[in-house]
Amino acid sequence: MSLEALHNLLLNQPLIVLFALIATGLLLGGVKFKGINLGSSGVLFSALLAGHLGYSIPSGVGTLGLVLFVYCVGIGAGDRFFASLVREGTALAKLAVLIVALGAAMTWAGATLLDIPTGLAAGIFAGSLTSTPALAAATEGMAMAAKGGADAVSIGYGIAYPFGVIGVVLFVQILPRILKLDLDSIADKPDTTCGNRVENVLVEVNNPNLYGQRISESGVTNFNACQICRIYSGGSLVPLKYDDQFEENQILLLVGRSCELKIAIDMIGKRSDRKLPQDIENERQQLVVTSTAFIGQKLGDVAPLRNYGVVIARITRLGLTFVPNANTVIERHDHFTCVGRADDLKKFSVAAGHRSSAVDATCLLSLSVGLTFGILLGMLPFGLPGGTPVTLGLAGGPLFVALILGHFGKIGPIVGFIPRQTRLLLQELGLVFFLANAGVRGGGALVSTLQEHGFMLFALGVGVSVLPLIVAWPVAIRHFKMNPLQALGGICGGMTSTPALGAITAKTDSQTPVISYVSAYPVALIFMIIISKVLIKLIG
Repeated sequence: MSLEALHNLLLNQPLIVLFALIATGLLLGGVKFKGINLGSSGVLFSALLAGHLGYSIPSGVGTLGLVLFVYCVGIGAGDRFFASLVREGTALAKLAVLIVALGAAMTWAGATLLDIPTGLAAGIFAGSLTSTPALAAATEGMAMAAKGGADAVSIGYGIAYPFGVIGVVLFVQILPRILKLDLDSIADKPDTTCGNRVENVLVEVNNPNLYGQRISESGVTNFNACQICRIYSGGSLVPLKYDDQFEENQILLLVGRSCELKIAIDMIGKRSDRKLPQDIENERQQLVVTSTAFIGQKLGDVAPLRNYGVVIARITRLGLTFVPNANTVIERHDHFTCVGRADDLKKFSVAAGHRSSAVDATCLLSLSVGLTFGILLGMLPFGLPGGTPVTLGLAGGPLFVALILGHFGKIGPIVGFIPRQTRLLLQELGLVFFLANAGVRGGGALVSTLQEHGFMLFALGVGVSVLPLIVAWPVAIRHFKMNPLQALGGICGGMTSTPALGAITAKTDSQTPVISYVSAYPVALIFMIIISKVLIKLIG
């Protein structure tokens, strides 16, 4: 079959075009350069080309993708969004809002001075801050405004996105060098050669100063990322009990990051070469936290070992796993890796509000009802007396309902939880459907737009990316009194830049940037969605 014949065939087969451009876009997004790749946003670039060549995809795909995507985003962020506004993450939440507000202000000023159309400006805002939810909200906002230009949003996003990704990564790598910051020394880790992974290590006690002290109160767990979770007794490793004490030549199992383990081992004694079995099936369990009595509490205040007889060896949050310490704040739907005896694990499971169905089951009824109410809410007009009624639309309605369900966990029979694997699949599917539709629609005007505005679009995108970075750093350090690791993690969260977070964690073993990132990220994510529609009103 000739290329012309294949082209003519595809012009009449929109369903084939849809999955073909998704496949090619994901292949493009998977190509890495210096550790950076486009990810799912590669679909937008393949769709822009497809639209330029005259291809089409089935109608309604973009709408379906939009509601699935924003609903899953809301469910994932809801249990942390409101919490981030009222607890110790307040400074990080404010930093995230500042970053987004600065990006929006730069977009508004640039669009006004350079006479850039509203749709292009909204797309540049979303692309510069690498926010696909903001892209979705801006696209729908332009369509609801009935001014035309909705297709231009995806063009602006495509122009600004590459530097939006690269710029933040370069910033977090170059700034510490310019300021001569030793990130490892900030994290109180003198050995900069140690690894970044979580390990299990057997340790032999030979420090006389520890003999007779209660292990749970020894101060070892005050290290940033280290826990003693098992003790050798009766020929096997068994879970630690609250009353267990240090003894000479005793064997303990430590879990933690490499550098922290080195410090803890030096404090306790020496590394043991023995290999001992663990009863993993009966004495370790994954638990999901839903209890309001735990949420917002510090792990040290909950005291799981003293009160329940279990040790929290790891916490997984927003897909990131870390070893907690006593000051770690518990968030809703944290995944605990717990070590303890079967009866103690069962008791702790009840206290934590764990539901076995919350780990791997999806309630399709709740998903359907939640989407239905979200779409209906998005259609309802509201406004101040005498003002023009507005609607939340297909981006705002499902998002708002999902945030509420995600925050409360359950309202009546409707469950506001989707297992991570399922949620990410639905979110990714909705995203690529939306990006495919946005790209195909915008591709037809791509060349003419570039010819008309050219370099100005790229320059504005650079400005929108750089200004928040330049301002946020001194504000975080001087006003919010953050240390450099907190500031860098918070800036990554405020810019919704996971690649930049990866660049930081490659340079330090500290978990501080990760915790700061997951505190700032949900706030930035939701605020970008809101502000993208506000921008359309201001610029238009």
